[in-house]
Amino acid sequence: MKQEKSQKKGMARLLELGARKKGLIVSSCVLAVISVAVSFAPFVAIYYIIRELVVHFADLRALDTAYIVRLGWLAAGSAVGAILLNFLALMCSHLAAFKTQYELKLEYAAHIASLPLGFHSANSTGKLRKIVDENIEKLEGFVAHQLPDMAGSFAMPVITLAVLFVFDWRLGLASLVPIIAAYVLQMAAYGGDRSKKFVKLYQDSLENLSNASVEYVRGISVVKAFNQTIFSFRKFHETITDYGQFVKAYTISFEGFMAAFMVIVNHVYVFLIPVLILMAGGGEDYARFALAGVFYIIFSFSLATPFTKLMYVSALSTQVSDGIERMDSMLAAQPLPETKNPKTVAEYSVSFENVVFSYESDSGNEISALSGVSFTARQGAVTALVGPSGSGKSTIAHLIPRFYDVNEGAVKIGGTDIRDMAGEYLMSIVSFVFQDVFLFKQSVADNIRIGDKNASREQVIAAAKAAQCHEFIEKLPQGYDTEIGSSGAHLSGGERQRIVIARAILKNAPILVLDEATAFADPENEQKIQRALSELMKDKTVVIIAHRLSTVRGADKILVVDRGKIVEEGRHETLADANGRYSRMWAQYTGAMDWTLGGVPAGPARWDKKMEVAADVRN
Repeated sequence: MKQEKSQKKGMARLLELGARKKGLIVSSCVLAVISVAVSFAPFVAIYYIIRELVVHFADLRALDTAYIVRLGWLAAGSAVGAILLNFLALMCSHLAAFKTQYELKLEYAAHIASLPLGFHSANSTGKLRKIVDENIEKLEGFVAHQLPDMAGSFAMPVITLAVLFVFDWRLGLASLVPIIAAYVLQMAAYGGDRSKKFVKLYQDSLENLSNASVEYVRGISVVKAFNQTIFSFRKFHETITDYGQFVKAYTISFEGFMAAFMVIVNHVYVFLIPVLILMAGGGEDYARFALAGVFYIIFSFSLATPFTKLMYVSALSTQVSDGIERMDSMLAAQPLPETKNPKTVAEYSVSFENVVFSYESDSGNEISALSGVSFTARQGAVTALVGPSGSGKSTIAHLIPRFYDVNEGAVKIGGTDIRDMAGEYLMSIVSFVFQDVFLFKQSVADNIRIGDKNASREQVIAAAKAAQCHEFIEKLPQGYDTEIGSSGAHLSGGERQRIVIARAILKNAPILVLDEATAFADPENEQKIQRALSELMKDKTVVIIAHRLSTVRGADKILVVDRGKIVEEGRHETLADANGRYSRMWAQYTGAMDWTLGGVPAGPARWDKKMEVAADVRN
């Protein structure tokens, strides 16, 4: 789904999102305004009741009791009516809010799913999760509650002025002074650049806390293994401390505004007392004076509720607005451009032609990753990428399925630029097996079936057998129907890796990218994974990223990557004798295998076994 970032920000953007369900929102705001207007009716009725009592105070027998009863019913009925109207307003706004929230979450999920995998590598899970779990959730609260409250709160001064000035303009003017003061305080506290800056910093600290929390939970096994505590996990501890200090400072910064605001809106009658004293000394008619005084003092207490609502609307709308801006920044990220005339291929060799690629840092600067990379990985052959960490091996692998677009040059499959292929088609012809394994919390069969959602049970089992994992799956409590992570279904790293390989076997894509697929496996599991890989690699274009050189000794071509360039290429035997970069790496690797612990050789026997397995994979 194509998304265009809205140019609106702040309240205008919030209203734009709320207007998605325009009919419901308009109905909610109109009902909220009417509710506020009706809520003043009891005070008007009370005024006339008091007037009737004051006028006939000397002769109570002249009271029109029927008139007073009617006014009493009017007061009670309008109070109930205001509540019902407010309920209807909230019902309309909640319907609009839930529908808007539903649509936004679907659109956001669809949008980030359409973005290249490079985007997800650059943006943390905590950051993306926070937008769905908090920022869009807060928009629901704004539309459901704050929007109708805002309509009622802004209508309230107009209605208040009408009521206040009708009965006595002097007391009405006195009541207007605290109303204006309350608005000024709210604008000063929540409407300026200072408030927006505070909210941005608050959201940043909350986002950092979310990221650190996810990282801490994921690394809890390491923390426990080394007998550490939350205070020893420095990043998490510092993030919590920083968040707490900022929230405290943020709260204290509004202390003066909040105290002044609450004093004003809850003590409007204080502004009336001087005026009443002046009126009393001015020879006012006592009956009229008493009537006006009692009415305005009673009425002043009703002003606190709408103004308090408006205060919370102002504060929360600023926070929601910042959260929506963060959502919009994600929606502004564009998917890689799709060709209008997609091509397919009949041959699956992979070639890089003078590829130049740079990453964009958080500060916006370009960080060079590859420079002038050219090579061909033939179909049916194994091409290995070796080199030091940070040399560009993973970047090369990520460019094959178009995680990113190259800056210069071209990546081609079967002689066709991958930019001329449809994204779905490209992903259908490339499979991945990475060292970081991810299994969904669903059945083993469904995890394997991710390779082909239409695969039958028999095909799933066949893939599992080819991946050397059928035997341990059968021993699980419900076999292939066992949910990963449930009681009795906790798998080892090697077992999880083989399930991922089964997934790739089921997909049966002609191009296979392996990123150190045996990195975390023990010797027994490594041998089984190598057998599974040998089944997976048959007749495919295979690109292997390797740190352990033994795993690629039998490769058809080895590419030595250093500082973003291909510095050597050839077969193992040729490169090992060339006295170049690979030769030095091989010498260091074999030297490490002869390392001893307490005089006992650590590696020769295991080394010989590795060579046999690597040769099996090669053949």
